[in-house]
Amino acid sequence: MAQQLSNQRIAWFNGQFIPENQVMIPFRDRSWKYGDGAFDMTRTFEGAPFRMKEHIDRFYRSLRYLQIDPGIGPKEMVAHSEEVVARNEHLRGAVGDWWVGQRVSRGVDAVGDEGWDHTGPNVVIEVLPLPLKARGKLYRTGADVMTTTVRRTAPSMLSPRAKTHNYLNMIMAEKPVKALNPDAWAILLDEHGNLAEGLGSNIFIVREGQLFTPSERYVLPGVSRQMTIDMAKQLGIACTPGDIDMFDAANAEEMFLTSTSLCILPVKSFNGAPVADGKIPGPITKKLIDAYAKSVGCDFVAQYLKFSQ
Repeated sequence: MAQQLSNQRIAWFNGQFIPENQVMIPFRDRSWKYGDGAFDMTRTFEGAPFRMKEHIDRFYRSLRYLQIDPGIGPKEMVAHSEEVVARNEHLRGAVGDWWVGQRVSRGVDAVGDEGWDHTGPNVVIEVLPLPLKARGKLYRTGADVMTTTVRRTAPSMLSPRAKTHNYLNMIMAEKPVKALNPDAWAILLDEHGNLAEGLGSNIFIVREGQLFTPSERYVLPGVSRQMTIDMAKQLGIACTPGDIDMFDAANAEEMFLTSTSLCILPVKSFNGAPVADGKIPGPITKKLIDAYAKSVGCDFVAQYLKFSQ
């Protein structure tokens, strides 16, 4: 109980609930050395985790692809994650809501004589505050999206469907975009020059009243991406996953980003030009935002705006 009421956030690390500042990863861990690990993240809505099972199922698909066994199963990972959220609930009011993350590395590369107590996979479950204040203005003005010359890693090289600890492809792609506009969101193109994804976000466009989003083969299939596709179907809005070239993007009637933290974020400009008339949100985006908020039981737009005042 003393830990639960601590003013230090509590994490789960290799079988124990401990203050997060006591989580120590050895410097010879392969994730530190090579980015050899996987992670997943969801968020809470008013303290309730969002689609935890779907996120953990996706996490274990990434781990199977990387051939890393975390030593615990999906049900245990869900249970421990829910307990981490519960143990930090008394701290949530000051920050609004949490990101909830699970991370697994392949473990320590032992030379043979260091005497490491633990050389297998390191497993961490954590919470950290959502950047509600920093991102709130985006829901007033809309996001500026820019493409970058750096292409998303091709599926023939390393599957983008795995959420790994190596984000250098997307980090380096963002650099020239952020140099031009620090507030812009970078979207990478796939190997064929079609829209792919950003660092932690999927993209949708509306053309002729229909919704389009890049094919799963070239992106991390976001849980909010799938939720948006499902909601569109329920609302009678046609949604087609597939190739979106620069012509279609430039002529979009509406555009928005999805992610578990952003939920649905309207886009006001694409490569410096307004999306349609530049007013946000467009009618289809608004329908989806309303349906999303109703589904999760939280007006996430109002929450972002409240914390950014």
